[in-house]
Parts: sequence; C-alpha cells; structure tokens
Amino acid sequence: MKRKITTFICALFLGSASYAQYFFEETTYRGAFGAANSVDWASGWANFNPETTVYPAANKTVDADIIVDTKWSAGDVILLKNKVYVTNNATLTIEPGVVIRGDKSTEGTLIISKGSKIKASGTANNPIVFTSNFDVDQRNPGDWGGIILLGKAVNNFANGNGVIEGGLDSTKAAHGGTDDLDNSGNLQFVRIEFAGYPFAPDKEINGLTLGSVGSGTTIDHVQVSFSNDDSFEWFGGSVNAKYLIAYRGIDDDFDTDNGFRGKVQFGLIVRDPELADQCNCSTSESFESDNDGAGSDNSPKTAAVFSNITAVGPYRGSLSNTIDAKFRRALRIRRNSSISVLNSVFTDWPTGLHIEGVKAEANAQTANGLVFSNNTFAGMKANFKIDTTVFMDVRKYFFDNHNDTIVSASGLFVNAYPTLDLAPDYRLAAGSALLSGADFSNSTKLGQVIHVGIKKENNDLSINLFPNPVKENAVINFSLAQASKMRINIYDITGSLVRTVLNESVSAGAHTYNVNTQNLNSGVYFINMESDSISKTMKFLISK
Repeated sequence: MKRKITTFICALFLGSASYAQYFFEETTYRGAFGAANSVDWASGWANFNPETTVYPAANKTVDADIIVDTKWSAGDVILLKNKVYVTNNATLTIEPGVVIRGDKSTEGTLIISKGSKIKASGTANNPIVFTSNFDVDQRNPGDWGGIILLGKAVNNFANGNGVIEGGLDSTKAAHGGTDDLDNSGNLQFVRIEFAGYPFAPDKEINGLTLGSVGSGTTIDHVQVSFSNDDSFEWFGGSVNAKYLIAYRGIDDDFDTDNGFRGKVQFGLIVRDPELADQCNCSTSESFESDNDGAGSDNSPKTAAVFSNITAVGPYRGSLSNTIDAKFRRALRIRRNSSISVLNSVFTDWPTGLHIEGVKAEANAQTANGLVFSNNTFAGMKANFKIDTTVFMDVRKYFFDNHNDTIVSASGLFVNAYPTLDLAPDYRLAAGSALLSGADFSNSTKLGQVIHVGIKKENNDLSINLFPNPVKENAVINFSLAQASKMRINIYDITGSLVRTVLNESVSAGAHTYNVNTQNLNSGVYFINMESDSISKTMKFLISK
C-alpha cells in the first residue's frame, strides 16, 4: 500500500505535544552522569556557590498581577514583590540572562495560574536566575517565596480540584482538570535560589511547586538551591522533566503527591549535613512520596517514574561525619504511593529505602506497580528501614530487582565532595561500579526509549529516510516482512511528540510515504516506527 499522506499528518499535528510515551534516553550507566570524559550537563548554567555570587541591582519592580502578555527582556533585573499571579490566560516570557530578585518582606512569589503560561528559556551560557534580594553572604533559605506552576491536568483531589498552600488566593492558586496534555509553557536553564518563604509555622512554599501540570509543558535544566522546604514538589499532573538539580535544600528534594504520573530522568541531589527540616511534623529525605495525605485509594495513583538520579546524602563520604539528626532516609515511599525509581545511585544516608505501610508494600508486589530496580546504595549506615509489622521481605525485594549495595561511595565519582575552592563533578570516575548496570527493559514503566546514537537492527523492519538533513519534505521508505499494524511518530530532541505520520494496518512489502516538515523548526528529531512486535528509531536533522 502506497499513498501520499501530507494532509493526513497535518491533521494530526499536535500543538500541545506530550512525551509521556517516548521520553527516556537509554544509558549503560546508573546515576545522572556518564563517564569522566562525557558531557557534564550541569556545567555552565548551574551554580554550586550562590551564597557569594554577585547579582546586579534591580532596575524594575513587579508587584501586581500580570493579566496581559508580558515580556521581561535581557538586561532586566526584576525586584519581585508580593504574590504576583500570571492570570487571565496571559503569557509571561522571560529572556535569557534576566535576574529576578525576590523580596522577603512582601513574600515575593511568582504564581502561574492555570490557563496562563510562563516561557522562561535561558541558555547554558546565559541562564535565567530567580534569587534572594539580599547581598552576598547574607542570603538564606526562605528569603522569598518561589515559583508555583499550575495547570489543568488530572490529580486525585476530591472532585479533581486542588489549591496550593502558602496563603494564596483560593481561586488563582487552584489547579486540576481533565487535560493531561495541558501546556503551561516551559522552564529551561533556570536557577531558583533561597526560596521557600515560611508563610505560617511549619508551612513553607517550595522552591518549585507544580500543581496538576500537564505533559505539554517543557521542564529541563532547572536547579533549586537552598530551598526552605522541598526543592521540587509535584501535586498530581503528568508533566515530564529532565536535568533537575536539588542542591542543599531543607526538607525533601523530590516530593510527589496526589496522583503525579510524570517521568523524570537525569536528576542530581546534593545535601548539606547541617541543613535539615526542623519541623516536629517532618524529617528530611531525598524522595518522599504519598498517594495523598491520607494514603487513600483515590485515583489516579501517584505513579511517577524516575530514572538516572544521583543523590549524595549528608554524610558526604564518611559515616563518622556529624549530620543533623533530622536526616532519616534516602527514599520514603509511603501512604499508598506507587512511584518507581530505576537506574539510580543513592549515597551517604542514615537509611536507604523505606517502603512504609502495607499499601505501599502491596504496590511493590503488584504487577506494573511500584518498581525499584537497577539502583545502587553506597555508604549507607543502614540500607533498609524495616517496619515492625512486616508485610513483605524488603531485603529480598531489593536484591531480587537487580539492586546492589556498596560499603563506600569512594571512587564512584570524579569529585563528589569538593572543598570550597573546587567545583563538584558528579561524572563517574574510571573504574566506577556505576559505569554499567542500567536497564531500560521495563517497558510498562519506562515506555519507549530514545536510542540516541544507538541503531538497533531488526531483520523484520528495514527503514530509510531521505534527504537527511531535511528542508521541507522527506520521504520514508520501509519494508515489512509481514503485515502489521504500524505506527510512525516524529519526536523532537526533548522526546516531545510533534507529529503522527501513520497509525494503521500495513501489508507486507515495500512502502513509501511523503512527510511535509515545513511547519517544524530546524533541529534534531527522531522518527520512530513500531508495531506490536518490532520497533526502530532513526535520528534526522531539519535544516532550513
């Protein structure tokens, strides 16, 4: 069967792209970084010493809601005062290099209400920075509020309606809906420093709060440093993210609640031995996850998937070091959560894994439920916390799922515990045990995988795309050994689905399809062809 399908693919063009099903890049290594000679994705834009970084003085003040499309341009240094909502379906665009200084006395906070958007696209050489308005060496966690991003995706609150805490307007801070593909804009190459204003005792705003944010939103290369509460917290939603850094926060680093079902790959967590949550109601963990506060069976269940996380805990290389007593576990998965963590490394915590409560334990024993596999614990005082009422053998579960333990984190990283005059480097040292052991075969949890630079041959499927690079039109040739239902999709470099070319039954033999790419921007793309039994991915370039 041969036919031209240009009209067909234009009809299927997705403006609010979702990459929930095609997101993870396959690695051979565990953790967030590859070998010492590989690219350090934190280099250039991240800052591991924001206490002494000199920022320019504010030249503009923003203290009122943003209700029309607004741009903060290069050269702007914004003093953010009050709780500022981007509302009324407005879009706030922030250009590379803009600095936003949050005011403490007025609880400066930026809230993107659902239906509105933020377009904050920094670059590796010129990131966007949200930071304290205090001078060098006077900055502390909680100097301003933080960023709150709200959307229309699904959560498991009653009636699907949530409101972010923080003394916020109950209407403008509402989130939730039915659109998991909702697009709240993008955050790329953004730093958020010294946020987490305590609006009430034991209640602080997080560094970055995401309420029911949909998968049409793009989040990558975001660093949250010295947050006075959680660094990142997700309440429901389906947004995906890559290249996240949680640096020296107070409470939890990655906190997932209320039906969050997104995917996160490549995350770095670094803890300070002296900074932990002093609230009587809380302890400090790298991961904390609940289905909801009551541990109910409300759906959708919290079932996010994390892969390639490097979490460096407070002991920093030696169990004899002194740490704050409120540090407890690298991972506390409780209250009926069903999140999954794969291909990651956790070091230097009092306890590694705590699957807390019979419901969370049951999720770990349910097919396609909570998955904890191909991870490494190193330098832990204890690898597991075992509840007194034991429902399952956590140790057996851990080792049966291809996880392992190492007595010390020494030799794993290039420079994980730097002195003040040296920059950290969390890439893997020569001979590191983490250089191998990753596994992306859990297709139910991981979805499809982008095989960047890897060509997997399949004798049942021959594919060719030309010309490559493409200007306006490409031709796909492929040959099938037998008839099959065939899907052909195009994804951008972040894994976002941008176009469906074909989704129908195809006969055996050779086929040709024309693809119009004139509405796609220049850049790297992937074309994936798959049936129920075969799959192949090719990388191609659009150059105009």
